[in-house]
Parts: sequence; structure tokens; C-alpha cells
Amino acid sequence: MRYHQSGNIPPKRHTIFKSPEDKFYYEQLFGTEGFHGISSLLYHIHRPTQIKSIGEPKDVTPKIAVEKNVAPRMFKGMNVTPEDDFMDSRKILLMNNDLKMGLAKPRKSMDYFYKNAECDELLYVHNGAGILKTFVGDLEFVTGDYLIIPRGTIYQVELKSDDTVFFVLESHSPIYTPKRYRNEFGQLLEHSPFCERDMIAPAFKEPVDEKGEFLIKVKKENQITDFIYATHPFDVVGWDGYFYPYKFNIKNFEPITGRIHQPPPVHQNFEGHNFVVCSFCARMYDYHPQAIPAPYNHSNIDSDEVLFYTEGDFMSRNHIDLMDFTLHPGGIVHGPHPGAMERSIGKKFTEEYAVMVDPFRPLKITEEALKVEDPSYKTSWLE
Repeated sequence: MRYHQSGNIPPKRHTIFKSPEDKFYYEQLFGTEGFHGISSLLYHIHRPTQIKSIGEPKDVTPKIAVEKNVAPRMFKGMNVTPEDDFMDSRKILLMNNDLKMGLAKPRKSMDYFYKNAECDELLYVHNGAGILKTFVGDLEFVTGDYLIIPRGTIYQVELKSDDTVFFVLESHSPIYTPKRYRNEFGQLLEHSPFCERDMIAPAFKEPVDEKGEFLIKVKKENQITDFIYATHPFDVVGWDGYFYPYKFNIKNFEPITGRIHQPPPVHQNFEGHNFVVCSFCARMYDYHPQAIPAPYNHSNIDSDEVLFYTEGDFMSRNHIDLMDFTLHPGGIVHGPHPGAMERSIGKKFTEEYAVMVDPFRPLKITEEALKVEDPSYKTSWLE
């Protein structure tokens, strides 16, 4: 990310900073990877450390149903059960030691605050709109937005409808844009399929100067613990740095096309340790006179492949509904469904949108995933 500054900050870091009423503001370093990774400095009206009480932790460890999977699978996201509460609505379907992913269908806005203390979060808005409220400002979101939320961010989600659906990814490593698209100074290069203008930082909000009892649910090591703080967490008068939540809309991704079919890395949008996230977007098809637009059969020996179908008609698959997940495990050949290759020949354009995640370690399948699996998918290539 690029440097950003909002609100009031002192001219020099780690120096005295006071309000017009001559009261101290309290500085907080907000960052990751010790003191080595990117960070921001936040300035609070009150000390951000005033814990009143800590509740008993609630275990939210996903229950694994399949430890070692070699079968292609499809999970019907349409059948994932909505829940009123934002955190209860998160249903993890697939996971390994690097990440967890699934769906969330919350019906109500959050009346508490939340902090993931060990994972960066990627929330892709499949449907709906609302506001991601954070201690560094607000991000209004709509369908198609990726919300990138660094670990440690305190936030609330305010929904504008009760049919909002998020694709959820939690990463044990920071989520960045691909390094190959950035120069040695971190600036996105000219051939990148997006640029800094497409990444929207939070809009600064006036600080909330309130004392009382404020519930922050903190997630760490698959446990959620209720912390009661004595002051409102959104009391930040100003901040600056490189570490903050932001949004990026999938329709701002500029597809890279060619005369013949391009491999999946050209669609890469984000990356973490041992995984990448790609955005398949509306684009012109290949323009060689003999081109086959459908993807060729491939085996992805070193990675699983997950596709989440979010808009349009995905040309390489038959009988796919929006909100479906497909999983193709590493080492097992997969490719277009029967008829898809032939149908694609001569086509000039696609309106499809999908989010793809390629983890470089095998995925485990949860009990929640098996509840919505279509068992016929594994033999759906038979002619």
C-alpha cells in the first residue's frame, strides 16, 4: 500500500501531542511482522489499553470432515444458512495451515466491535452494500468490492440490506498485491492490471470521545473472547502510515489478454504466504484465428484450485450457479466440461466474474462444506 494520512497528527512521531484543551493524545503503533512490516501510527483521545473485563473464550475451530482430499468437489453456496449475527454467519468450508475460506450471510449489522488478532481478512462482497466502520475511518462497500482488513483492525459492519453475502478468506500471513507488479519502491508498475487509484482508503470520521463499556470480540487461535473496554475504540484523532484497511472493486481489474489462452497468473489480484487470489473478469477472448478460448486441461501439481462464481455465466463449466465453490485438488487433471471447449470457439467476449484462490498446500474440507456439497460433480466430465 501507499502512504496515507488522515486527521490530525504531530509533525514528529513519538513526541508530545496534545488537544486544544491541553490533554495528551496517546500514540499507538499499528503494524505487523514485529517492527519489520508495514505499519501506521494512530493517535487516540484515551489510552487504548483500558480493559475492564475479559470473558471466557468461545471455541470456533472449524470441524474437519475430510483431512486428505483428492476428489474434485462442488459446494452449493446458495444453500449455506444465513445467520443474524455477523460472526455466527461465517461458515468456513475449506482450510489449511495458511488460510481459511468460506461464506458469510449476515442478516443484521454488528452491535459490537470485532478484531481478528491473528489473521488478515479478505471479504469479497458477492451481494449487498453497507459500511465497514473502522478505527481509522469508514469504507462504504457495494457488490464486487474486495475489503482487505489487516489483522488487528477494530471494526464493525453496518448492513444496508438483510441479503448481504461475503466470500470470506482469513490469512495467517499479510495479504499484499503481487510483488511482480511493483517496483523496488513499492509503486505499482505500468503493466499492472490495477493501480493505486483503484485502492480506496477509509474516509476519516470525527473521533468518538465516549467512556463506558464497549464490547470488542477478539479472535485468536480459533477462539473468540469478549473484551470490555472503558473507552470507545473509534477515538482516533488522526493517523498516518502504510497499514490500513482498503477496498478494491473487481470491476477495476483490467484483464490481460492475448492471441492465445492466457494462464491463470495473469488474473492474479492478491497474494499471501503459500496462496494467491485471482480475479476472473469480463474480458475479450483470445484473438488468434485458431484460438480456443476455453482453458486447456491442467493438473496444478503443486496447488489446489478453488473458484467462487460471483457473476455471469462461467464458460468452462456446466450446471454452475452463482455462489458455488469448486475445488480441484493438486495433482488431479481438470479442465472444461464436455462441450465447453467446443462452445467457446469463435466467441469474442465473456461477462464472467469469479474469485479464484490457489493454495500451495492441500485444503481440508469442513463439516459445513459437506452440508452443501453436490456429490455428482466429481463424475460430471463423463460423456
